[in-house]
Amino acid sequence: MMHDDSPRPVAATLVFVYGTLRAGGSNDIRRYRPSARLVGSGWIAGTLYHLGGYPGVLLGGPGRVYGEVWQIDQEVEEQLDRLEDVRPDDDGEYRRRTVSVDVGGQELQCTVYEIHPSRAQGRAIIASGDWMAG
Repeated sequence: MMHDDSPRPVAATLVFVYGTLRAGGSNDIRRYRPSARLVGSGWIAGTLYHLGGYPGVLLGGPGRVYGEVWQIDQEVEEQLDRLEDVRPDDDGEYRRRTVSVDVGGQELQCTVYEIHPSRAQGRAIIASGDWMAG
């Protein structure tokens, strides 16, 4: 039996970003280290809300939200959890969820940061579903 001493790949996560973390956004995911790798873009089911300088999505329903899928490692995921105020009791500003994203005909399971429902109440909906399109 051969013994493989090659380094094991670091566990990677796919994350769907739809707001300021998108390329060119104020929190552009490309600024985090180690570097994220763009996988593609696609749409998820949800409603996009305007929360001032950033958006929040509530998952499900008839609406669609556009975003990018990035491959990140655990270190970056922890940085994003802090940025998005994810808390173990699910009562932070955002909650980490898993969504299925169609990227070029392939269904990918991705982490997404869903806004806490109480923070979307009374906020304007972004009808296009695309934060950068307005």
